[in-house]
Amino acid sequence: MKQTLLIAVLLFAAATGNASTKLKMSWKSPTYSGQRFTNILVIGMSNNLETRADFEVALANEITSHGITAIAGTDILLRPTAGPLDLKYLREQIAAYKIDAVIVSRLVKVETNVTYIPGQPYFLPYYGTFYGYYGAVYPVVYSPDYLVEERTVRVETNLYAATPPDGELIWTGTSDTFNPSSAHKVINGLVQLVVKELEKVAILPQSGK
Repeated sequence: MKQTLLIAVLLFAAATGNASTKLKMSWKSPTYSGQRFTNILVIGMSNNLETRADFEVALANEITSHGITAIAGTDILLRPTAGPLDLKYLREQIAAYKIDAVIVSRLVKVETNVTYIPGQPYFLPYYGTFYGYYGAVYPVVYSPDYLVEERTVRVETNLYAATPPDGELIWTGTSDTFNPSSAHKVINGLVQLVVKELEKVAILPQSGK
């Protein structure tokens, strides 16, 4: 009973712990000459309107802390549905707000892996008498079998310079968030990781925080 309770506690702790976000891949254009972007648009590609807006606002706020104007797509792009934007309208908005770079993130996939952990017997010590041995071995206690579920959320983030005619890819990164308990856990980890990496590759200046 004690062993069962311990395993339950450990599994609960793993399921409710903080999600971790790791960078899987990062690439910067070799033609990038170090120009500073001053007006960045943040776009999230998601069918969930609330999650999309939360991501855009969170990343825009974090970029703004670097002294750069960042605009959440939800503030200037009329998207009453989860469908795609009209490209002509998008071009017009980018031009009207003098956007010189766009950061766009999309969900690539969600993977769930379930691992079966078989139970293990707890062997008791041998006894020198038959009755002592039989009485000890008969009620051998086994730890219960259980399943461990691990979930990975993969997101791709691209940064484009808004140069005519169609924009130029400056940086791309792919991240994995492990065992997030909510969409906000993914957003928080992703925002911090993306900004940190853009600082590292000198696309964003270091924050004054």
